[in-house]
Amino acid sequence: MQQLVFAIGTMIAGVLACAFYFFATNWLLDRIFPSKGLSGAKASQNLRTTNAIRPWLFMLPALLALSVYLVYPVFESVRLSLHDRTGQTFLGLGNFVWMLGDSEFRQSIFNNFLWLLVVPALSTFFGLVIAALTDRIWWGNIAKTLIFMPMAISFVGAAVIWKFVYDYRAEGSEQIGILNAIVTWFGGSPEAWITLPFWNNFFLMVILIWIQTGFAMVILSAALRGIPEETLEAAVIDGANGFQIFFKIMIPQIWGTIAVVWTTITILVLKVFDIVLAMTNGQWQTQVLANLMFDWMFRGGGDFGRGAAIAVVIMVLVVPIMIWNIRNAMRETGGH
Repeated sequence: MQQLVFAIGTMIAGVLACAFYFFATNWLLDRIFPSKGLSGAKASQNLRTTNAIRPWLFMLPALLALSVYLVYPVFESVRLSLHDRTGQTFLGLGNFVWMLGDSEFRQSIFNNFLWLLVVPALSTFFGLVIAALTDRIWWGNIAKTLIFMPMAISFVGAAVIWKFVYDYRAEGSEQIGILNAIVTWFGGSPEAWITLPFWNNFFLMVILIWIQTGFAMVILSAALRGIPEETLEAAVIDGANGFQIFFKIMIPQIWGTIAVVWTTITILVLKVFDIVLAMTNGQWQTQVLANLMFDWMFRGGGDFGRGAAIAVVIMVLVVPIMIWNIRNAMRETGGH
């Protein structure tokens, strides 16, 4: 109860602080550059000045937060990656050489590659199919709401939910895990699914696909609705069937949006951490880069050098995709 009260109090305090900041900065700016009660030329000049400064005042808290929590950590991570566990002794590329020979790092790279192959593809595919189907039925909005609901759940919360799906009890015991209950109902033997090497990675991927399908569905549904009706009507008149319209007309027109959704989920997959930590903690060959970084930084003696080196690898993998995503979005909006 105390945590709930603290959380609510924090949210209220944050909203009030933002409101106070915006009102106070507006008031101060209008006092420094007044436009009321002055001559036309002076008032016009002050008005232009305040209009030029006001957006930067509004953006200042966000810029400070980005500088403190994003820009500074990038440079500090690069610095730490070139030093030993204490961050004092310079090692050069020693930590990166260690990574190449570390079996757990190679396992993490392989697992991340599996996640990259499966999760963005299936999330985008299911989101696209659901978006197309739900636009054709009267209860489509209800279905979209239900499918989008997992997006409101934290990754740890989703992992707890799916732990009950994969729960294992010894054979002969009552199975409370849905998957094992179905298996035993058909006469099979229960399995500890998340301990099965290689296959357990796919069981973990299902959780992220379940969450991200709603995101893909919402974005792609909006893109599908933006296709001109005249194009679809012309295709029908020309004798195209439903599959031809969908694959040869609709998908090419929203291909840019599909690519943005795909790459956005790809960036998320490269940073996946919470699900693996909550479900397996990287055991049974499910280790991924972000969890390995966490292990080296905050466990096993706290080797900030190796942990930061892994963080730099993640950043190097993510940044090119982010740049491509931004350029693609700017191109679609005409550079604005």
